[in-house]
Amino acid sequence: MKNKILFFLIASAVLTLGFEQKQDLPEGFVYAKNIIPDLDVELRYFGSYNFVGDTIDGYNANTLIITKVTAEKLKLVQDELQTQNLCLKVYDGYRPQRAVNHFVRWAKVLDDTLMKSDFYPKVKKQNLFNSGYIASKSGHSRGSTLDLTIADGETGEPLDMGSPFDFFGEQSWVDYSNITEEQKQNRQLLQTVMLKHNFRNYPKEWWHFTLRWEPFPKTFFDFEVE
Repeated sequence: MKNKILFFLIASAVLTLGFEQKQDLPEGFVYAKNIIPDLDVELRYFGSYNFVGDTIDGYNANTLIITKVTAEKLKLVQDELQTQNLCLKVYDGYRPQRAVNHFVRWAKVLDDTLMKSDFYPKVKKQNLFNSGYIASKSGHSRGSTLDLTIADGETGEPLDMGSPFDFFGEQSWVDYSNITEEQKQNRQLLQTVMLKHNFRNYPKEWWHFTLRWEPFPKTFFDFEVE
């Protein structure tokens, strides 16, 4: 009887705190919301609004998984932004290798251009590999890379960064100059707060950051997001 009561209390606490526990993750990985309960997560590859136009292999839930050290650092970013009535909005974190393989297969089907006008209007699909937009390996599969932006803390609306997430083109480069001053300031705010907490940016994607001294720098994982 005591064991049943203890189990009930633990289960109730988990539900009350909003903990996510859907699978046994590899050691060193966590569900991000266990560390940052109020984090806004919109995994674009779980839905169909992305450059492929379909749910990507390995994404079975809108659940952000990242390494524990990444989550702890990301919480510091979230805490700092909230003092300015802002918050993070995350589009991707850990990405299974099977998802990367899905991108590679898609890129080779040259007549599948369903989302071209939204995500790569000025780039020919046959050039996606040579231009570096698609690759056979991704830092996301190591678990310490994130795609994210800053949102208004009241409305949840993302700040205007001058180009959409996952837009393939120079407009997404961090130092792209042909955007408004407000858009430049928003990008700089994101760069500054992420760098302060040891996240380095990929200069051709304003949204892309990797934790410095990541715990699995040479390991590409393939467990599913669920």
